Amino acid sequence: MKKAAYNIVPGTEDILKTMGEQIKLARLRRDLSVELVAERAGISRSSLWKVENGNPAVAMGIYAAVLHALNNMDRDLLLIAQDDEMGRKLQDLNLMTRKRATRRKD
Repeated sequence: MKKAAYNIVPGTEDILKTMGEQIKLARLRRDLSVELVAERAGISRSSLWKVENGNPAVAMGIYAAVLHALNNMDRDLLLIAQDDEMGRKLQDLNLMTRKRATRRKD
């Protein structure tokens, strides 16, 4: 079978691998088996193995399910892009141009 190609930059590959390692360490710290976490997450052991290896083909929902199976660690996903420093700067630059506020229709 042909392997799917993903347009992932090397830095992102490193991030996925690190994230997978951290997920594996979290599982091991909790002394949970691969079988138990996979069952709790509703996935196969091979899918969990892919998550723990940072495989880019794994869907975001599977990562979330695995994190949830590790005692509700999926809440950490809310931290992603929470402090969007660059986005705020770009937004502020747009606000610098003199624009009128939209008129209210009363």
